[in-house]
Amino acid sequence: MAKYRHHLPQLSNNLFLTDGGLETTLIFHKGIDLPEFAAFDLLKHEAGYRTLQNYFHTYLTLAREYQVGFILESVTWRANSDWGNKLGYSSAALAEVNHKAIALLHTLRQKYETKQTPLVISGCIGPRGDGYIPSAMMTIDEAADYHRPQIEVLRDAEADLVTAMTINYAEEAIGIVLAAQAANIPVVISLTLETDGKLPTGQSLKAAIAQVDQATNNAPAYYMINCAHPTHFADALTTDEAWVKRIRGIRANSSMRSHAELNELPDLDEGNPAELGTQYRNLRTQFPHLTVLGGCCGTDDRHIAAICKACLPVLWSSVSGQLPRL
Repeated sequence: MAKYRHHLPQLSNNLFLTDGGLETTLIFHKGIDLPEFAAFDLLKHEAGYRTLQNYFHTYLTLAREYQVGFILESVTWRANSDWGNKLGYSSAALAEVNHKAIALLHTLRQKYETKQTPLVISGCIGPRGDGYIPSAMMTIDEAADYHRPQIEVLRDAEADLVTAMTINYAEEAIGIVLAAQAANIPVVISLTLETDGKLPTGQSLKAAIAQVDQATNNAPAYYMINCAHPTHFADALTTDEAWVKRIRGIRANSSMRSHAELNELPDLDEGNPAELGTQYRNLRTQFPHLTVLGGCCGTDDRHIAAICKACLPVLWSSVSGQLPRL
């Protein structure tokens, strides 16, 4: 059942965590080969399915410990037709694996959800091309047609919403939103930013959000920032401008390096989890509407725990004037 589709609890002031960098965790910490960075491919065998169960178990245990909500993001970031074709998946096989990915999250919700820890199921959509480079850019209509099949499968599998991650140009974002509107499912747009706080196209975050909102009549439930370090975008946010309040989520990289630098590294730059937590706390203090906090490339459960520990006092002090015991 799509339990929260008509009332997304993360739109409240309560804190919701997400996981960290799924693919970088599996590759660098678990030693798993992920062709084309496609975690969904693990669902084709039982061992891979158990690996993903265990991955989410770590984060859900953390969320329950601190009694915060959690956004369960499906492992379908690469499960669209272009990337699926590279791995030999037919349209029918892709539909099946998208459905299976959401079914896994329903199983986890049934096992781990509590009143204090609501679990929201999000169907993850990735870009048609590279998450860093806006190559082979589509028109709005082309993007809507391209992403519609995956969105419809995620809807039919009873996801609460769909979240488009690492989107790097506005036209693809608009197409995704229009396809989600047609499918009657809430949609979140998460934008990739460079070290200058702008999209890889050079467009400002403010202009991108304005363009998407204008073209879709403010249809996204909210926006997120992903695949950038807080030091890259903090200065781009202005407290007294309304567009900033459209951003409710952060999934930052662990590293302060640029995307080009990260691509050249032979090892993972894990950054400093405690320092990242402090940077999230500073953002949350300045922008209390940031309710969805997680990680992207290089982050794992250590980073998410540090973010949670740093940001919970901000939440509790704003609500009750008291600090929780951590």
